[in-house]
Amino acid sequence: MFAGNVVDQRHGAPITIGYGRYAPNQRLVETLAVDDVMIVIEGRLSVSTGGSTETAGPGEIIHMPKGEHVTIQSHDEGALTAYVTYPHWQEAQA
Repeated sequence: MFAGNVVDQRHGAPITIGYGRYAPNQRLVETLAVDDVMIVIEGRLSVSTGGSTETAGPGEIIHMPKGEHVTIQSHDEGALTAYVTYPHWQEAQA
């Protein structure tokens, strides 16, 4: 998975805005240190939290609250997303 920030703490913003690229059938398991909103631009992603799974395609939004244990899974075509996090994810993971 590749994440590239466009706006973050370097710009004095209280949020991080960027793009993420997922390879085909890639899986990311993480406990979120920030509130995260992803907008799917291309491809599809499934996000599992607890006992539920939400799948999103182009133009759809997934919200993942801080503290949630999530599994993000791309599908055969991979995915391109835009994201907004609060606070900055780099600082929260440090």
